[in-house]
Amino acid sequence: MPDSTGAPLRVLFCVGVNQNFFDLPTGQGTTVWDGFTSMLTQLYDMPGVTVLGTVDDDRHMVGPSDSWPWTCYVLADVVDQPTVAAACDLFRTVQVGEHGLWRYMKIEARIGRPLPEPEAAR
Repeated sequence: MPDSTGAPLRVLFCVGVNQNFFDLPTGQGTTVWDGFTSMLTQLYDMPGVTVLGTVDDDRHMVGPSDSWPWTCYVLADVVDQPTVAAACDLFRTVQVGEHGLWRYMKIEARIGRPLPEPEAAR
């Protein structure tokens, strides 16, 4: 589902850490981090996905994000909607121990298109 120009979809993957992560005993969060970095590596390597950048606001937010559901973001150009769905599905397929990554984190993809660049920015 690229736009009418054939350009890739501009996608903001929003990732939130849920309470199950914070309920883990101290020190056991590293297995979730390992699962998350595995998911991120697979996302970077996924055909049809070009990661443009990431933002992690963990330095300015400690604990679960109660008032805002997202903790980090990945901005990417993605070839089509099925590839966006496949990227989100990584949270179901990447394992953290006996559970999927989704037990500890959630993802939502916002799909749009880039804003036009102002002349001054070119």
